Amino acid sequence: MANDVEPALVPELLITDLDASLAFWVQLCGFTLRYSRPEEGFAYLTLGDAHVMLDQAGLGRDWITGPLDLPRGRGINFQITVEDCSTIAAALEDAQIELFMQPETKWYRIDDEEAGVRQFCVTDPDGYLLRFASSAGRRPVVR
Repeated sequence: MANDVEPALVPELLITDLDASLAFWVQLCGFTLRYSRPEEGFAYLTLGDAHVMLDQAGLGRDWITGPLDLPRGRGINFQITVEDCSTIAAALEDAQIELFMQPETKWYRIDDEEAGVRQFCVTDPDGYLLRFASSAGRRPVVR
C-alpha cells in the first residue's frame, strides 16, 4: 500500500501527554509525524504502512466510553511490521526504556507453512502494548 492511500483501520489512542508520546513514537520508534493539531492534542503518525492517531485527553473532543485506568490498552497489542525490529529495540534500550518482552524469533503455523517472526514488545508512555515484528522467512511445517 502506498502511503497516499488511507488504510481501512487506523487506531486512535487516548493519551495523557502528546509531547511525551511523540518523543517515544517518533524519536525512539521511528514513526513520522504526518500532521498534527497541537491545540487539540492530536497527531497522526505513520511508519511504512502502519498508521496511528494519538489524542491527548482533555483537549478537543474525547471518545471516552467508561472509566479509564492506567495502563491503557489492556488486552490488546498492536503489531507493527518493520524491516528490522532490532534497530528499534536497540534505540529503546539505549534510551533506558524497559522492554515488555525481549527480542525473540517465533514461528507461527499458517496451513502447511510456518512464518518466522523476529519480534519484541514494549509499552508506550500510557501503557499501550506495541509488538514490533520483522519477517524471519517461511519454512515447511515439521511434523
